Amino acid sequence: MDPAERRIVAFTAGSHGLVHTYELSIPILLTVWIAEFSTTAAALGLVSTIGYGLFGVGALPGGIVVDRFGSKPVILACLAGMAGSFLLVSVAPNLLALALAVGVWGVTASVYHPAGLSLLSKSVDQRGTALGYHGIGGNLGIALGPLATALLLLAFDWRIVAAALTLPAVVVAAYGVTVDVDAALPDPAAADGGGRDGGGSRDESGSRDVDGERGTAGSGGAKGAVSLSTIADDTRVLLAGGFLIVFAFVTFSGLYYRTFLTFLPDLLGDVLGGLIDVQLIDPESPYAEEFDVARYLYVAILTVGVFGQYLGGRIADRMPPERGLIVLMSILAALALLFVPASGGTATFLAVSLALGVALFTVQPLSQATVAAYSPSEARGISFGYTYLGIFGVGSLGAALAGTVLTRAGPRELFLVLAGIAALGALSAAAVARFATRRD
Repeated sequence: MDPAERRIVAFTAGSHGLVHTYELSIPILLTVWIAEFSTTAAALGLVSTIGYGLFGVGALPGGIVVDRFGSKPVILACLAGMAGSFLLVSVAPNLLALALAVGVWGVTASVYHPAGLSLLSKSVDQRGTALGYHGIGGNLGIALGPLATALLLLAFDWRIVAAALTLPAVVVAAYGVTVDVDAALPDPAAADGGGRDGGGSRDESGSRDVDGERGTAGSGGAKGAVSLSTIADDTRVLLAGGFLIVFAFVTFSGLYYRTFLTFLPDLLGDVLGGLIDVQLIDPESPYAEEFDVARYLYVAILTVGVFGQYLGGRIADRMPPERGLIVLMSILAALALLFVPASGGTATFLAVSLALGVALFTVQPLSQATVAAYSPSEARGISFGYTYLGIFGVGSLGAALAGTVLTRAGPRELFLVLAGIAALGALSAAAVARFATRRD
């Protein structure tokens, strides 16, 4: 990657990490809010649902906005909106104001994935590697963000902590202002088909389409006015190329992700309680009740996902990503079938759990590279909007699915369901390779 591309990767990876830092700091803050606002878990659950629901549903209109204004302005607006929302959180006088603030976070955060992934897919030659680094930034936010929030709460009032969480967004936004995204975009005059991969749509003969506008400086590839007719046209173009099959895959991927992770801490605690007895904390200490080794294994599973993100990015640069997904989803199906049998021994259980963490996050760069490969450049924003509607929107049903299966059956049946979801994902990835039309 050249210096301009590296700056784009750093900007998007940092922004991605912050999106997930804020996302997962909310559950940590919930433990304080329940006493602060003299409310119930059910009421705070509704507050969280508002934010997370808007985070998923907003991805599609976010993709449309990206196609209208370009990626960089949307990412900067996202960072400003997330920082502003947590400032609102820090001064919320009551539960209604808190719900409004969390809702603002959901709306502003929802536009990030279409914007960041569209920018990377159109401006960096080594697309898979760039997506891998982008995913690493997200995983660091997933693992370290909640940890930092919890540690800050040990020393400071929660309102100070919420306000302090705005500072990283200000820093990343300030850096983003200096990033020249157009320096890494392809030259639209390269009508001979040269230049960077993904910088313009190609017809079936491989020639580059240069009819679209490049956008204003610093926009990140805005194509001009977007209307209901252009949205419908872009959607028809996507469907004509078989994007519906890609959407089916990302939906199965999102279902696996949410079904697996939602109740994982409890599942890990149930298994580890019968395998090991860790006494690092004095039983008489006031912190004894808060120490749970399963939480640390959960963080470890999320952390090893960093290696998965890097691995997935490297694979995407060396083979068609949809073929890599066939293999990865098959591995996830096998690991799901091994999870319960492996719980008979500490070493085997840790090995399977960590392997699941690596494989789960290896899928992400490959999935994102597949979306980019099977969508035209001028509709890249809306394609990622549909993608994250499937992953976070439809995929959120995985939480209810997991809860239902665990309530009516048990962990063994849950992991059988997970294996089935992964198998369907592998089949849909194979269908993408066989029936869909590549656009890059």
